[in-house]
Amino acid sequence: MKKISDIFNEKEKTFSLEIFPPKTEKGLDNLIEIIAQLCELKPDFISCTYGAGGGSREKTLDLVEHIQNTHKVPSMAHLTCVLHSKDDIKTIVKNIASRQIKNILALRGDPPMDDPDWQPTEENFKYSCELVSFIKENFNNYFSIGVAGFPEGHLLCKDLNRDSEFLKIKIDNGADFVITQFFFNNDHYFNYVKRLRKLGVTSRILPGILPITNYEGLIKFSNLCGATINAEIKDIFEPIADNKDATIKEGINFAIKQCKELLAGGAPGLHFYSLNKLEPTRSILEEVR
Repeated sequence: MKKISDIFNEKEKTFSLEIFPPKTEKGLDNLIEIIAQLCELKPDFISCTYGAGGGSREKTLDLVEHIQNTHKVPSMAHLTCVLHSKDDIKTIVKNIASRQIKNILALRGDPPMDDPDWQPTEENFKYSCELVSFIKENFNNYFSIGVAGFPEGHLLCKDLNRDSEFLKIKIDNGADFVITQFFFNNDHYFNYVKRLRKLGVTSRILPGILPITNYEGLIKFSNLCGATINAEIKDIFEPIADNKDATIKEGINFAIKQCKELLAGGAPGLHFYSLNKLEPTRSILEEVR
C-alpha cells in the first residue's frame, strides 16, 4: 500500500477524506457500508481519527486495515500522544507497522472528557513534534507522517506567526505534509501558506473542508476548536437554521464555491471531513474534481 508522500510525487492535486470510529456496533456496521460508497469516489487516501486515550485505537486500526485490504485505497491512522507513555507509543506504532499501515497523522490530542485536567509527565510526549521525532527516529522512513495545521492559530497559540513556527518544528522533525483544521474564509488558508513558505516550509498543506449540514451544531463545534464563523456564514445559514434541507443545499453550494477558489488559488488538493456520511461530500467532490 502506497505512502501518501509517494502519492504526492505522482499527483499534483489530491482529494481525500476523513472518517471516525463509531461508538456502537450498529454504527460500525453502517460505516462499513458507507466506506464502500466513499471508496467508489476514488479518494487518493482516507484518514481515520482516534479517540483520546486510545478508546477507539483498535477500531481505528481495524478500519484502516479494512479500507486498504478490502477496497485497496491508501489509508492513514491518526495517533495522539495524550495518556500514552513513550513505551505505549512505541508498542502502538509497532502494531501499526505490523498491519502494513504506512501512513500516520501525528497529533498531540486533547485530554479525554473524563480526565480533562490530565497533564503530561516525563514519561509522556508533550507535543506532537516530539511524537513526529520519535516515529522518525525509531522507524526510519517506513511511515509517511502527516501533522495538523491551524490557519487561524491553535486554541493555545493565537499568535499566528508563533503558531507557524511551531508547525515548522513538526516539519523539521520529520513530518511530510500538513492537513489543516476547517475554516470558512479562504484568506485564512492562503495567508497561512504564505507564513509557512516564508519560514521555508515546502511541504504540501492540504486544506480541511467541513461541509455545513447543521448550523447550530457548527457553532458549538467551532467554539470548541477555535474556527471563526464569519459574517458570510451567518448571513447564509442563520435565516435557515431550522430548515435542514435548505441548510444542506446551501452548505453544498458554499463548499463548492470555497473548494473551487482554493484549487484556483493553488491549493494542492482538498481533504473532506465526511462525518461518516456519503453526502454531501460526494455532491461537492463531483463538482470540484
